[in-house]
Parts: sequence; C-alpha cells; structure tokens
Amino acid sequence: MASSSTRPSRAAADGGGKPWGALRRHRPFLLLCGEQAASSIGRQITALALTLLAVTRLDAGPLGASALLALTYLPGAVLSPFAGVLADRARLRTLAVTLTSLQVAVVGSVPLAGGLGRLGLPHLYAVAALSGALTWTLSVALQAALPRVIRPEQLLAGNSALTGARTAGQIGGPALGGVLVGLVGAAPALLAGTAAYAVEALLLFALPASLNGPAEQAVRRAPRLAALREGLAVVRAEPVLRRQVLAGAGFNLGSGAADALFVVYASRELVLPAWQLGLIYTAFSVATVAGVLLAGRFATSVELYRATRICAVVAALAIFLVPAASLGLAFPALLAYQLLFGITATVWAISMTTTQQLIAPQHLQGRVAGFAQAALLTTVPVGALSAGALASRLGTVPVLTGAATAALLAAASFWLPHHTDPPRRPS
Repeated sequence: MASSSTRPSRAAADGGGKPWGALRRHRPFLLLCGEQAASSIGRQITALALTLLAVTRLDAGPLGASALLALTYLPGAVLSPFAGVLADRARLRTLAVTLTSLQVAVVGSVPLAGGLGRLGLPHLYAVAALSGALTWTLSVALQAALPRVIRPEQLLAGNSALTGARTAGQIGGPALGGVLVGLVGAAPALLAGTAAYAVEALLLFALPASLNGPAEQAVRRAPRLAALREGLAVVRAEPVLRRQVLAGAGFNLGSGAADALFVVYASRELVLPAWQLGLIYTAFSVATVAGVLLAGRFATSVELYRATRICAVVAALAIFLVPAASLGLAFPALLAYQLLFGITATVWAISMTTTQQLIAPQHLQGRVAGFAQAALLTTVPVGALSAGALASRLGTVPVLTGAATAALLAAASFWLPHHTDPPRRPS
C-alpha cells in the first residue's frame, strides 16, 4: 500500500486533460453508462409500484410502508462487506449478469403472483429484501469493476458520467412508472421494471471478457474472514478513507432523518400545494444534473479531497433551510435547499467515490467499497426511523434542526487537523 503522505498527481486529478473525449469512444464504459440508466429506471419503477401495491391494494399502513423501504436498505448494510469479497474473487462479468438476471426473476414474480391472485404483503417484503440484496451487491461489484475498465486518470470523469446516467433514470423512471401504474395498474407495471433489468443484463453481458479474470488471484487468497479483515484494514489504515466513511455515515444519519420527514412536513405543516412540492423535487433533479457537470471542474480546480470537504459542509448547511422554512417563505426556502443540497451532495458523492477508488489496491477494490457502502447504508434507516419516533414526541421542526446539526457535525469532522495528505493510487 502506498504511503498516505503522497498526493494525487495533477494528471490523475484532471483526467489527463481530455478524459471526456476518450470516454465517449470507450465501448465498455459506454456499456456501463447504459447499464446505470437501465438499472435506475428499473429501480424507480419497482420502488413506486411496490409501495403503491402495499398501500392501495394490500392496505399497508405507515409502518408497513416504512418496513418496505427499510427492507431495501438493510440487506445492503449487512451483506456489502461480503459482497466485496465476492466482487474481488468472482468472475465480475458473470457475477454482474447473474445478479441482474436474478433481479428479473425476483421482480417479475410480483405480476405473476398478482395474476394468479396470490399476492400478499409477505411476498412484497420478500421481494423488497431480495431485490435490495441484489442491488447493493451489484453496486459493490460495479464500483470494483470501474478501475479495471478505465485508467486511474479517467476515474473522476467516469464517476461523473455514471452518476449522470443514474440521474437520467431517476428523472425519467418515476414519471414512466406513474404513467404505467395509471394505465395498467401497479402489478403489471412491474413488467416494465423487469424489462429494464433484462436490458441491464444484456448490457453487462456485452462487457469485455477480461472482467472475468478475478482481481485477487487464487494463490494469494486468504480465508473469507481474513479476507474481510484485509478490506477493513485498508479503511482503518488510510486516514482519508476512514474520515470519508465516518463522515458519510454521520451525514446520512442526519439527511436520512430529514428525508423521512420532508413530505409530511412540507404538506401538513407548511401546507404547500402539490404543484409547489412537485417543483421542489424537480429542482433537486436539475441540481443533481448541475452537480454532475460541475464535479470534474470543481474537483480539479480545488483538488479532489478538498472538494469533498467543502461540499460536505455546504450540503449539511443546506439542510438547515428545511426547518428554517417554518419561519416564512417556505417555498423559496425549500427550493433553495433542494438546489444547494442537490449540487453539493452530488459533487461530494462523486469526489468521495473517486478518492476511494484511487486509494484502494486493485485486488481490494470490492472489499473497500463493500465496507464503505455498509457504513453509509446502515445509518439511513436508523435516521429515518428515529426521526419518525422523535417527531411524534418533540415536533417536526426540532427534529429537523437536530438532523441538520448531526449532518453538519459529521461533515465538519473532515476539517479536523491531521498529519497526512490524501494518498495517490497505489501501484
């Protein structure tokens, strides 16, 4: 492992001058971009249809709907480290295609059960948990795959482009899902989700066969428990990685709490009309696109790790605009929140992922990504469920203020003094 006293080269930071031009002609990378868009559409349709089925057809209450959401996150929190070992040791292309093919079967079981008249809440909960496990395992695998597809100096541009592809799916997926649910019903609409996953599997199958060579060779493999410790050791030994994981987990605790209360707060306490709430969410989508476009330029102008630190604090400060909306000018305040948070959180996520990939050794990319993802996912449902419980006793505005404070404290930990600079990618 490289010493953590070295700094990424300027070429690595700016993508060698013209990363976008090379990536536009890079077939494996373009396949990954298409996969991200198809996967995002599939997830959006699936999440919307499952929730509507649970609430409107199977009479699930707020707790039932919350449990459905929590079940999509919990498998990732538990399984991500083990998924990292699998990603480092498996044939990556085969693993990715298998996971996506299983996703087709899992999600496709819902319209099948609906057609047979045997659909129930336990089935939906099982689908949410299995689909979540497959999604987060694939996420780790693809994070490990990217450094094997493109060069280190292209990672920043590559992560920006992949985030843009996911954002396109996040913008179009709910709209498509809503139209399909309105036309054919929630259960049949899931057939479109399975189709999106099938397209994703075909795109992954078209990746180069070289990805089927395991990153960690069989002769150097430790037992599984020791292999897990190897990934954790990288995170613990590198100050930058350790800070990113801890700060991200704390930030997600606060932002997850704010997200859980946002719709109820905006609609019931601030009494915003539906069209204003729709514009607020649209502003977030626009801000995410802006963040994708700005990430590379901002990170290279102020350095990658510094971009992470700056954007983390600004994103946390933006959350204070949510409880501040109760003081007046609610619509402009929440609009400003979504714009500011969307841009800075997107740049932060891209910078953080790129830094992680530059630091982690090639044969440990999956395990490092797995531990980081597990930490980040664990705190989201914890924050959401805690916010719901506390808001019923303390009120929404105090809990939102506390959530913003928790996020800011976590982001501020990036700025505590330390004695090492961000490391470059090890040879």
